[in-house]
Amino acid sequence: MFDVDWMGLLTREVLRERGAALIAESCAWAVGMSDQPHHERRAGRLVATGLTVGERAAHGRPLAGEEDGRLELGDARPGTFQDALNMVDAQGRVQAERFDDEVLVPFVRDTCLVAAERARATRPADWAELADDLGESPRDALDVVRAVGWEAPLRIDAEHLVLAALGGVPLIEVEAEGLPLSLVRAAEAVTRTAAVPEPVPVPDDSLAGALFLARAALEGSGCTVPVRPEEADLLLAALGDNGLEPDEVSAVLPHLPVEEATITRIEATLAQR
Repeated sequence: MFDVDWMGLLTREVLRERGAALIAESCAWAVGMSDQPHHERRAGRLVATGLTVGERAAHGRPLAGEEDGRLELGDARPGTFQDALNMVDAQGRVQAERFDDEVLVPFVRDTCLVAAERARATRPADWAELADDLGESPRDALDVVRAVGWEAPLRIDAEHLVLAALGGVPLIEVEAEGLPLSLVRAAEAVTRTAAVPEPVPVPDDSLAGALFLARAALEGSGCTVPVRPEEADLLLAALGDNGLEPDEVSAVLPHLPVEEATITRIEATLAQR
């Protein structure tokens, strides 16, 4: 098999370059945790302690209980970001799991795609050889990333980076640092919601089935709405995974909340196949 280590090294290089952005996103994600009611598990039962997370931290009491959490996070000082990651929420879910799903996984996926685009531009022959060895098209960066599995080890690297920078920092300080970006993210979400165009009526009943599949694919893709050009490969992969043929993709794109530049990029990719 073709040696893919050069690409693994590139993903880690891109992660280091994006380290500041990852720390900023982590801080923004933490905003509001101090105001949440604190819960812990006692004798297997999830109970509210009667304090907020911030109040408990201010009293110098640990946020995470002994019955939950990850072992590698268990040596945290009370009230720190690492301690907060190891506590449970109102549903009994460890916050570190939510952090994985909402921050680390999408950030690592985007980092791998950035690295893939760089490889495709700067080392086209090596990239094409890698894709061919994996049985994937060199034009489908997301498929190549999925086939190799760079995301899993890179997620561990990303977690270590976050913990090294923020693990021992008091949660309240992490939240204060993340507040400006948190407000920006909230404003972006409102703007995207307001900017979603009304669905264009389907002119042909024969397109209804394909459009149903396309909307389901979009909902499960993790793309922002409306879909931006940098997420074109992600959306195209989701549409393909849901069984849409290239001609169906072209037909349904105008009826989805997708930016015009994104449609242009997807059409260009389809034309090269």
